Amino acid sequence: MPELPEVEHVKRGIVPHVIGQRIIDVTFSNKVIEGKATGKETIIKGISLEAFKMNTIGYTIEDVTRRSKYLLYKLKNENHERTLIAHLGMAGGFFVASKIEDIVIANYRKHWHVVFHLNNGLKLIYSDIRRFGEIRNVAMLTDYPSINEIAPEPFSDEAEAHYLSQFAHKKYQKMPIKQMILEHRVIAGCGNIYACEALFDAKINPHTPANALTVVQRQAVFRSVVKVLDMGIQSGGTSISDYVHADGQRGTMQNNLKVYKQKTCSSCGSAITTAMIGGRNTHYCEHCQH
Repeated sequence: MPELPEVEHVKRGIVPHVIGQRIIDVTFSNKVIEGKATGKETIIKGISLEAFKMNTIGYTIEDVTRRSKYLLYKLKNENHERTLIAHLGMAGGFFVASKIEDIVIANYRKHWHVVFHLNNGLKLIYSDIRRFGEIRNVAMLTDYPSINEIAPEPFSDEAEAHYLSQFAHKKYQKMPIKQMILEHRVIAGCGNIYACEALFDAKINPHTPANALTVVQRQAVFRSVVKVLDMGIQSGGTSISDYVHADGQRGTMQNNLKVYKQKTCSSCGSAITTAMIGGRNTHYCEHCQH
């Protein structure tokens, strides 16, 4: 699943081509059309395809921002404002091209689902191999409560204080720290790969109950999360499975991973242990992470 660094790079690849452009048409794939016709929310969620088009065509893309793992497209048409809220799911991606055939990755070329036709002749294309992603069109962000529940961005001044305050909540106190930092109400945008890497960096066993950590350890975990997320951004994200940039290029963070899907620890040479924590595959070094 694309995590914060990957979504940040998708955003950066889109911005130069779409800001200030008017959406002159929207095209849906047969899968999206058939899904809606049979009562399924396929990609386009919380709104009919007709209403989606009515609230998108003729609007100008004024800005594209990232909130945790979501992309937010700010649209404006005269005095009317809308926001497209997009989540890439497990294997979604946005591409900018003159035509669908120009997408360099065959699977993404084949599995396109929404095309926004722009007045500069380019197309903003959403492709999704597994169709777990979503795009919503809302009048206000408050229309989608999940956005409002997300913790402050991890690089913001208030993020650490917010994170530390969450340890007082009863529901987190006995939760394994690995599971806790995956909660978007605790830290925004920290997904499975980066959670494993952060706990290795902080030398904390992922099974450790949250309330067993000292204040210093809690701070170390947060700072390691920020460190590995920043490293992920600098490396263009992690391309282990399906993730690619908006131009089809791959990230290189996978070359820097210490424990995630690794066989031996780069620090001590011990075998990496794999366990399920909170339903997620977790990789760690029992020797280095106490």
